[in-house]
Amino acid sequence: MALAVRFPDTLSTITSFLAGVFRNRPQQAHFSEYLLGLVASQNKTVTGIRDFYAFSKDASSLNRFFTEAVWNEQELNRQRLVWTQSQKELRYDPRGVIAIDNVLIDHVGKLICDVGFFWDHAEQRHKIAHDYLIGNYVTPEGKHFPLEFFRFRKREVCEAAGCTFEDHNVLFRKLITWTCEEKIPGAFAFDSYFTHAENLNHIHGYRNEHDGEPRSYVGDLKFNRKLWVAGKEVKASEWAKSIANEQKKILEEKNGKKQWYFTTCVRIPNVNHKVRVIVLWKEKGDTEPRKILISNRTTWDVRRIVGVYRYRWTGTETFHRDGKQLLGMGDCQLRDGQGQTRHMYLVFVAYSYLMSKAKIGYPKNEVISQPVTVGEVCRSIAQEVFRDTLTWAIRQVTQGRKSLEQTLRILRFA
Repeated sequence: MALAVRFPDTLSTITSFLAGVFRNRPQQAHFSEYLLGLVASQNKTVTGIRDFYAFSKDASSLNRFFTEAVWNEQELNRQRLVWTQSQKELRYDPRGVIAIDNVLIDHVGKLICDVGFFWDHAEQRHKIAHDYLIGNYVTPEGKHFPLEFFRFRKREVCEAAGCTFEDHNVLFRKLITWTCEEKIPGAFAFDSYFTHAENLNHIHGYRNEHDGEPRSYVGDLKFNRKLWVAGKEVKASEWAKSIANEQKKILEEKNGKKQWYFTTCVRIPNVNHKVRVIVLWKEKGDTEPRKILISNRTTWDVRRIVGVYRYRWTGTETFHRDGKQLLGMGDCQLRDGQGQTRHMYLVFVAYSYLMSKAKIGYPKNEVISQPVTVGEVCRSIAQEVFRDTLTWAIRQVTQGRKSLEQTLRILRFA
């Protein structure tokens, strides 16, 4: 069954803005078709998106758009970010958060460039996947969108290709450098995998544009990490257990939830600056902490540090989930590495647009009958496409342009 007979007006704002990236009208048309396919088609492979259109050409034409056509995918990403800054609710802010994490994108074929067998901690199994390190921006109001990504390549793949192997932490620092060179403001947030001395020193070495202070970060600390406390080097978990209950303070959230915390400034071996450490417990009497956070912002209060870290989940896990479930992040089966990269940047475009339309953070009485989530925006666009197709089909038959059988054949019902 074909669904789309025309490109909806809804998406024209961003496709018109980005049209200059492409060299000619056929490229612009393929860009628009693929973007709508990612948002509204059920099958988000190249073939599936081709079949989504009633008046589509051969799938090889769209395939060549990714693997052979001359256009600059890096320029597309740059212009996408320029577009986000034209949207009031997506603009950068010094109070924003840059959340960084890696994600495994499942694939079926073993011959896709850079795929490998990776252990998925969430699913507790090995899988064939791409491993992406992605930086996401989160505004103070909670809207978020991807910034840039780097694809991890296994050591044996790099050796076979004759290129330098870069581990996750090297890619992490590359993302930090890219973000700072692009002058994107905000605090960095990341989990314990990236919380080690070289990364922390790397971030602290950059300065904010607006106040000249070191770039800020909030990271999750592994319990077995060593701290310098009162002139002694101790394991973080052992030190946390030594904190008396009367030293713990209550931290009450806006939603009424409560947890307990203790905070102080300490030194970490090989980290060239002092950090504030926050130990969090679920209950006051607990000896084992639920989380240990650190930040180079020693003057920030606990609420702000915890709030920045909470946006790590907003900026990473939410995008990873929506990208996979709604936008076909892992559905592209092109073997070509450039094709996979271009596919990912087009997913970034689609997600940025959808986020600009989602009424996230609005009071409930202001968003009645309006899409609140990215998924709801996707469904509203799909409904617009279906309405256009239904209107077209009715006109074809009632105005005598085509018979019912011809109309059904065009829509592949017959």
